[in-house]
Amino acid sequence: MSVILDASILATGWAYVLLAPYTKVEESFNLHATHDVLMYGLAPFQLHSYDHYIFPGAVPRTFNGSIFLAFISSPVIRLASSLGFVSRKFDLQIIVRLVLSTLNAIGLCLIRRAVHKRFGRLTGFLYAVLTISQFHVLFWMGRTLPNMFALLPVNIAAYLMLERAPQATRPSPSRISTAIALITGAGVIFRSELVLLLGPTVLQSLWKGYISFWDTVRVGLLSALCSIALTTAVDTYMWGTFPTPLWPEFSSIYFNVVEGKSSEWGVSPFHTYLSSLLPKLLLSSLPLSALGLLIDRRIREFLVPYGLFVLLISCLGHKEWRFIVYVVPAVNVAAARGARWLVSRPKSNLIGRLTFGIASAMILANFVAMAFFATTSIANYPGGEALALFNEKYPPGSTSQAPHVHISNLAAQTGASLFLQEYAPPFYPPSSLPSMLNSTSESEWTRYDKTENLALSALTARSEITHLISEASPSDLEVLGVKKSWREVKKIDSFDGWIVDWELLKGLKSLKGLGENGKAGLVERVWEFLRMRKSPKLWIYERK
Repeated sequence: MSVILDASILATGWAYVLLAPYTKVEESFNLHATHDVLMYGLAPFQLHSYDHYIFPGAVPRTFNGSIFLAFISSPVIRLASSLGFVSRKFDLQIIVRLVLSTLNAIGLCLIRRAVHKRFGRLTGFLYAVLTISQFHVLFWMGRTLPNMFALLPVNIAAYLMLERAPQATRPSPSRISTAIALITGAGVIFRSELVLLLGPTVLQSLWKGYISFWDTVRVGLLSALCSIALTTAVDTYMWGTFPTPLWPEFSSIYFNVVEGKSSEWGVSPFHTYLSSLLPKLLLSSLPLSALGLLIDRRIREFLVPYGLFVLLISCLGHKEWRFIVYVVPAVNVAAARGARWLVSRPKSNLIGRLTFGIASAMILANFVAMAFFATTSIANYPGGEALALFNEKYPPGSTSQAPHVHISNLAAQTGASLFLQEYAPPFYPPSSLPSMLNSTSESEWTRYDKTENLALSALTARSEITHLISEASPSDLEVLGVKKSWREVKKIDSFDGWIVDWELLKGLKSLKGLGENGKAGLVERVWEFLRMRKSPKLWIYERK
């Protein structure tokens, strides 16, 4: 059963990668850094080809996660290539994301096994079910956000603090030391907000006597200094700032906190995490976790650092769900414990059957919400769809003139990644393009141009640009006076909301007045009560 539960967590994460293979702008730095490490290597003379020299972003970010991901993905890519599963460069993006999803699934499975050991088989089973029934963690754990690189060490730390015999009163000092080292390293290298989780964890461990003060200082200093040395060495080299050392997370703290630039992305009330974002992440696990906290002292002790972390990070003005994603696996432990209490009541009386029904309904509601979120998100990557369609329509040799396509900001932000630049260097396999062309002297077939802030009139004036992937509609082109220069090739629809068919609902309420054919027609249409609304978001244009 344990293997089946672990496999179900892994399979759900993989399914999200395969159903939504494209990415968003938040993932682009680490995704493109992983692309460049795979395609160019780490030799000094290759670094000038890296994407971050062209699009550096507001603050430098670490290459450590991308280098690690590329390193462990390389043998998987070679194996997949030898088995015939890799036929285009975009396949590498899917493999890289599957590898990252697998790593984070391992962290979740470790926590599940710790729950099984400490709280029993049924609680471990319910933990797996609750984890699968939630959307955000499993959908995003295969996406190259810095938070998803940090999630694995944080989850391993949670496993180390949780895993012990049911009646054991304390974890071993070595486990606490390792947990502190992991959270420290993740905070130094990937996400500085983890210091707000590290502080409560250390204070609780000292208060409970799990570890001595001097051991805490030794472990904390050693892990912090080693992590600073690692990220500084790697990122100074990758960003080319030598002899000035570069510690990206320190630059991020200075930019966002000291200079207060994070407020430019929006400021939310103090209660936002508790009143909005946590309920969205946890769904029915939130009330179930409250029950788990109430009935089990071990749960209260385990969740103290995570609760303090949420309160501390709430003091920062700019808030996003990914800043607190680390608490979801921990809160699910409490939710599984609460769910177990509900389903374990004797079924011989009404209360026992009622509590079982409540728990089952809450988990079912999770799955319904998860399906809703997943359906919405899968339909929300028009840039990736547009560039994939462009590559399909204009393969090498398909036109007399090699295409030069300009990719708009919206397209670049919604999936048009470097892995989709199939017909420009670097190629995978390396010899793929010359084999497609009549002349092996060609260095590229398609030029993919992501120059920012160019007006349509300026793009039209550049005669070398043969194609556009643009958010401007044909009517926009007409208003701007450039429609005569471009021919619409394809429009790409994307998610625009949900439609409730109230007329259908009225019909269902009045079945008595309908004949048999009318009743059958309404029953067949019952799934149309809630429909996704799509509208064109991007257009592919060809110069006339």
